Amino acid sequence: MGSHNKSKKKLFLLLLGPLGFFFFWSTAYYPQYIESYYSVISKEVTRYLSLLTGLVPFSMAEVVTLLFPLIVVILFIRVLVKKVFIKQRVGKGLGSYLVNLILILGVIYFLFVILWGLNYNRQPFSEIAGLKVEAVAEQELEELCINLIDRANSLRQDLVEDDNGVMTIEGGFEKVREEASLGFEKIASIYPELGGSFGKAKPIFFSARMSYTGISGIYFPFTAEANVNVDIPYSLLPATTCHEMAHQRGFAREDEANYIAWVTSNANNNPEFKYSGTLLALIHSMNAFFQSNPEKASELLHRYDEGVSRDLRFLSEYWKKYEGKVEEITSDVNDAYLKSNRQEDGVRSYGRMVDLLIAEQKAYPGRNFLNE
Repeated sequence: MGSHNKSKKKLFLLLLGPLGFFFFWSTAYYPQYIESYYSVISKEVTRYLSLLTGLVPFSMAEVVTLLFPLIVVILFIRVLVKKVFIKQRVGKGLGSYLVNLILILGVIYFLFVILWGLNYNRQPFSEIAGLKVEAVAEQELEELCINLIDRANSLRQDLVEDDNGVMTIEGGFEKVREEASLGFEKIASIYPELGGSFGKAKPIFFSARMSYTGISGIYFPFTAEANVNVDIPYSLLPATTCHEMAHQRGFAREDEANYIAWVTSNANNNPEFKYSGTLLALIHSMNAFFQSNPEKASELLHRYDEGVSRDLRFLSEYWKKYEGKVEEITSDVNDAYLKSNRQEDGVRSYGRMVDLLIAEQKAYPGRNFLNE
């Protein structure tokens, strides 16, 4: 009787993976319901969970992601040891191990979908913000780049530099994590969906190692923690923090999280945040312009202030140090993850931030960047 109940329980758990898959793909056709119900409830669950895990000073997500593969390997070794020393039939032991592994992965996927994953199916932020995203004319893209360069040049003038003439932040990440929520609080008067009290962003302990993957931050829905690679250059540290905090507030799409990082950074009174958000927008916009018209984009490089040029050079040199096979594999994995969550462009979806920037530029011509 006990064995029968155990089999039924295992069958139920095995079905959770396919059930999560069904929920995810079936709700893709009802973004208005996801927006009105799921995203609201999910945000509150995430909020309380983030405040709870926020009581712990270190990243619980980092601990989990390091321990899980270690446990999988240990259990596999245990199966082999049983075969060698206890003479257990390896087929039986290995089969049970694989079934349990599939069961665990299915439960994890189901929890991901229920806790946060369905936010991929919510209404686009462009609709929430009343922005009309449409085909971009090259002239509009050029105008955007010029505006962002001029803004970056202006903001860069009064920032603190290190001995190499590169932008730095006195107080480091601790200052960033303390002040990052201020932009969200301010912009909540325009976009209430971005408001709410959440746990602060957390530093990744193995940040330098994380850079080998090409990742500057990661949101972990099981602990509701916005995790930041604090080894990256200071010029993008505030914007990266705001990006992960956008995920924390239920905006799953990468292009939208980047745009929200731009908006919340510029809503922040701290000029370091304004500059970081502007630099993030400038990098994406210029990348798009180089793809569209390399000759014209090259001409705009002469418009950069020396300080901005040094910061961008330092960023480029930083990431070049970490290029390699690990970064390529991680990029492929991330690409597959994004596509599996209906971001069909994969990693290219990061560049679609430009569409939102231009939609904002067209909707609010002469907009004075929220609070200036």
